[in-house]
Amino acid sequence: MNPPVPTLSVLKIRPAAPSDASVILQFIRELATYEREPDAVLATEADLLRDGWGEPPRFSALIAEYGQEIAGFALYFTTYSTWRGHHGIRLEDIYVTPALRNRGIGRALLARIAAICVEQGCPRLEWDVLEWNEPAIAVYRRLGATMQNDWRIMRLSGEALAALASGDAVPPAP
Repeated sequence: MNPPVPTLSVLKIRPAAPSDASVILQFIRELATYEREPDAVLATEADLLRDGWGEPPRFSALIAEYGQEIAGFALYFTTYSTWRGHHGIRLEDIYVTPALRNRGIGRALLARIAAICVEQGCPRLEWDVLEWNEPAIAVYRRLGATMQNDWRIMRLSGEALAALASGDAVPPAP
């Protein structure tokens, strides 16, 4: 059974404003806890303000308001596909507070980002999902999303990133 779609009078999706940085950070921390990494968030409110509303902005975000309550957010940024020859949108985080889930809020956030993609002529919207998060995977599949199983995320950070940047990276084994 599909959750009820909230009426426009109850649900409002709007662009995030600098005054939303603290609640976005709170939601990021809650999401990290849900994703079993509660101590992994290093971001600060100042980081969000700098990168979301500085020049140039590095991300955009949407806020979902359900009645008088901030119910969730979605944070995204543009990417570029050399194969498609066009930019796309990458959803970094989407989160709905647990007390307000199953009301169609997450779907409404995704639908608004999809509409932004279409408005901008983007050929795709992409995001990651943890392999153990079966409830989310099921929702995404119901929306028509497909999992890209042939690709794996590679990440370079910390000392390895600094070493490569300085030319001190360890050469590959023969």
